[in-house]
Amino acid sequence: MTPKEVIKFAKEQKATMVDMKFLDFIGIWQHFTVPVSELEEDLFEEGLGFDGSSIRGWQPIHASDMLVVPDPTTAIMDPFTETPTLSLICNIMDPITKEPYSRDPRAIAQKAEAYLKSTGIGDVAHFGPEPEFFILDDIRFSQGPDHGFYSLDSSEGIWNSGREECPNLGYKPKHKEGYFPVPPTDSQQDIRSEMVLVMEKVGIQIEAHHHEVATAGQGEIDMRFDSLLKMGDKLMWYKYIIKNVARRWKKTVTFMPKPVFGDNGTGMHTHQSIWKGGKPLFAGDRYGGLSDTAMYYIGGILKHARALNAFTNPSTNSYRRLVPGFEAPINLAYSSRNRSAAVRIPMYSPSPKTKRVEVRFPDPSCNGYLAFSAMLMAGLDGVQNKIDPGEPLDKDIYALSPEELAGVPSAAGSLDEALDALKQDHEFLLRGDVFTQDVIDIWIDYKRENEVNEVKLRPVPYEFFLYYDC
Repeated sequence: MTPKEVIKFAKEQKATMVDMKFLDFIGIWQHFTVPVSELEEDLFEEGLGFDGSSIRGWQPIHASDMLVVPDPTTAIMDPFTETPTLSLICNIMDPITKEPYSRDPRAIAQKAEAYLKSTGIGDVAHFGPEPEFFILDDIRFSQGPDHGFYSLDSSEGIWNSGREECPNLGYKPKHKEGYFPVPPTDSQQDIRSEMVLVMEKVGIQIEAHHHEVATAGQGEIDMRFDSLLKMGDKLMWYKYIIKNVARRWKKTVTFMPKPVFGDNGTGMHTHQSIWKGGKPLFAGDRYGGLSDTAMYYIGGILKHARALNAFTNPSTNSYRRLVPGFEAPINLAYSSRNRSAAVRIPMYSPSPKTKRVEVRFPDPSCNGYLAFSAMLMAGLDGVQNKIDPGEPLDKDIYALSPEELAGVPSAAGSLDEALDALKQDHEFLLRGDVFTQDVIDIWIDYKRENEVNEVKLRPVPYEFFLYYDC
């Protein structure tokens, strides 16, 4: 839509409020709301001022003024507000220079798309993430000098098979057996269907939904692929819708990678491909039906994977999932069908249009705009420098001998390691001014100071089990 069309749309929908949504540096949607009387065409040029120093990872207090500028192409009626509310996703601008703010994740995604076109390699990058999540009935957590705990619960949790529920009807998915029985064992068919219907209402095309492997309400809803920026927007709507539908049902959702001990963690396998002139560039006669371009793209992903982890797996909790010896794809290899490889080539269809690579190590705690942009930049580096991904690994990785496994590199083992890797390996991200040095430095500093170090300082409950009587 154009600004004029947005104003007309708002009138047709009888909107009384306009919600301005934008993303903080870490990846959480922020918003403020203005009356529809403030919705004028010049708003889409001049924007509205706000305090950037109050947003995580952004401006210092002595230079806090920023502009939020709505993107008219993102106009949607918010599906949850009682008051008819027009929702607009916004870009962040510097009020002095009128330039896009370098730490605005959406601006980074826009620059990544522009850089792809400038290389001449392709004109659109398609991304298809598969974010998993847990639908829970209750969550409690607290941390203080004298205590630290979390407690979560789900009516589906196998640990509740002996609970007095007046009556307890059973049908609770066992550990690692949630993929995917029919109801009544899958008790969340209807809530996921409602989530899908709301997503379709805001223009997100859905391919399927299902229960995932873990007990305690792990699920997945699959979106159809889209271009990088649009998929970044859709991922934010995806999280917003899932959380708010769950609240309607008096439930809560988490995208934490590893909230439940002893069962599968939550990943976000991300399918990606490059097209040019309406034609797919990843189809060819190489391994798995891929082209040279696709193979080099994989080479770039694998070469820079440990640095990518800082954006694709950006929480300390991410590395409770990425643990050696289990099912998480920590081994930096590729395969046509082996799901234990970090990069997989899906083999569902022979059509050239479906040829893509699936990067399996990301998780949904990430900021989608940053994660997609970083993976694209790594893949493009592979194409530009013809990085050979080596031989495919079609064996069972977990059955390899120690000698064979020693030759397979691994993803970062902690957020600290990933940040170290990013500090050493980020030149590929700076090309085209997509990620600036300031963005890299602030990301590393913020994550270390506010997450890595804070977690390091605190004892965890299991340490009392291990060491209290030492």
